[in-house]
Amino acid sequence: MESKNFSQLKLEDFKWINEPKEWKVTDNAVEMTTGYETDFWRETYVKFIKNDGHLFGVEIKDDFTFTACIEADYSELYDQAGLMIYWDETHWLKAGIEYNDGAPVMSSVLTNGVSDWGSGIFSGNPRKFYLRVTRKDDVICVKYSTDNKLWLLLRMCPMKVMNKPCLVGPMSCTPKRAGLKVKYSEMSVTVPAEDILHSN
Repeated sequence: MESKNFSQLKLEDFKWINEPKEWKVTDNAVEMTTGYETDFWRETYVKFIKNDGHLFGVEIKDDFTFTACIEADYSELYDQAGLMIYWDETHWLKAGIEYNDGAPVMSSVLTNGVSDWGSGIFSGNPRKFYLRVTRKDDVICVKYSTDNKLWLLLRMCPMKVMNKPCLVGPMSCTPKRAGLKVKYSEMSVTVPAEDILHSN
């Protein structure tokens, strides 16, 4: 998809990486249920590679901002739901809520050959929040919101594969179980703001 067609985004434009057994589209929203021990991760600390998480992505060639409302009830270690930008198995970013040490946290993982992970306290309602991922030139910017009005910075990072199209869209994984039900709604893709760091 090119920027001139962003306003025409339809769920029919999306495709799966690792389609879950249970999912449906209702009223312009996507609902999915995670499979058993699914994840996206490469090597760091645990020394294994996982590329079997669920991504429902649309292919985009140009710079973009992708926004969605995400609803889930996290309960097990590493339950996660959010958004993902995916080029290939060794170049991607995922961000969202992840359940860790008994609490839901705001989390992001950047993989450029190997994965990193950063997380922080989320003071809002983790069962319903908003997430925004932006690609502009060779930079990715991730912001989150509790009300779709005030947006807070989660991460800004480089990714040097910007000349290639990527998939972007809803992502969910459950590395320790199956059965997390997630709903994604209010999805949109737009041209990035001029100042992606400070725009709201």
